[in-house]
Amino acid sequence: MPKISSALDPSALRALPARTIARAIADAAERWRTAAFPPRLRVAAALEARLGYSTPVVEYALDRLFESLTYEALSATISDELGSLDALDDFIAPHGRPKRYAAPLERIVIVSSETTIGVAITPLVFALCAKCGIVVKDRLDGLVGAFLTTLAQEDPAFGQAAIAVSWEGGDTAIEDPLFSNADCVVAFGRDATLAAIRARLPAGARFVAFPHRASLGYLAREALCDEPTARLWARRAATDFLLYDGESCMSLHGLMIERGGAIAPDGFARIFGEAVEAAAREFPAGAIPPARAAAAGSHRDLARFRAASGHGFVIRAERATLVFDPPRELPPSFLPRTIGMIPVDDPSELVAYVRAHALPLEAVAAIPPLRPEIRRAIVASGAVRIAAFGELQRPPLSRGHGGRPRIVDFVRWIDDET
Repeated sequence: MPKISSALDPSALRALPARTIARAIADAAERWRTAAFPPRLRVAAALEARLGYSTPVVEYALDRLFESLTYEALSATISDELGSLDALDDFIAPHGRPKRYAAPLERIVIVSSETTIGVAITPLVFALCAKCGIVVKDRLDGLVGAFLTTLAQEDPAFGQAAIAVSWEGGDTAIEDPLFSNADCVVAFGRDATLAAIRARLPAGARFVAFPHRASLGYLAREALCDEPTARLWARRAATDFLLYDGESCMSLHGLMIERGGAIAPDGFARIFGEAVEAAAREFPAGAIPPARAAAAGSHRDLARFRAASGHGFVIRAERATLVFDPPRELPPSFLPRTIGMIPVDDPSELVAYVRAHALPLEAVAAIPPLRPEIRRAIVASGAVRIAAFGELQRPPLSRGHGGRPRIVDFVRWIDDET
């Protein structure tokens, strides 16, 4: 295992034009978009066994992942960040600037998270476009390794440039050689895990950290103008809420409902409960770990006790728990299929809630078009993405996770002023 880095040889990959690399990645992804593709069938079954997610949820995740990896999306994202794909092949001459070349970093290490399906695939493909040598910590389901095998079938250069390996976090015999020789480490996980990795890196190594983040929804009064409109947005919000049993950074962890519409917030809460009931049949709950299920049960019992005292109410929809008007002094529960619905007068309450609980926000779901004061509040909340309800779990490839760029971290710019 300590010889992992020495097995990398990106020289053949570097001989390929960046456009050829991007097209090969897109062609491999297209094969994975077929539900009956044998490697996908094997990986999907392994994902269900490892994560406990239901089959529809795993299939949705794989569809969204590989649908995003098109040649057009890859090339547009790279061009947006670097000016042109050609910058990955040779010096280019941007208007009014010296000639520049985006040279690859030598060694990239990617440490994927335990839960998010395919989270390492996106940095992997951009590091490949940058022509780096890459080691990815794969999970037991082997998704990354299986995708790399498909890429190697497109061109053997991929098999020499990237390796997927599974190991236990904290295994110093494996991690110390990898981290000490890395030019860049990309890591997903909890704050303590990320801090421990950062402490073991060379001073000059880049560290791209993706800690756990939250997403909220702000339902403006315009969505509550009549029952059909309210039901439309309730259906979309229900999908955001249920997918991945609330474990994704882009899951709906809390919902603010604005007063002033034809339908009051408590009325929408009941409409939302019906929408969750229906959506749960499309995306049923997975095998939730006993400790997490017990914590969700305790949270629900406490909410029912408060409701019996005249504060809010609780809705049970399939295996989901919806708590209307939870105490503002409590942060989101982050428990499986559990959400608080908070009635508010205006978007300033979103900002106050986020700041009171120091929530690191990934996204806020809203209804388009946004009123200016809602957009200003979301910006002030620290969120890095604004999405329409129903699109939280479908981020475009061009939108970097955590607001970070996609490929810039994997290159070093060389300017030619001659």
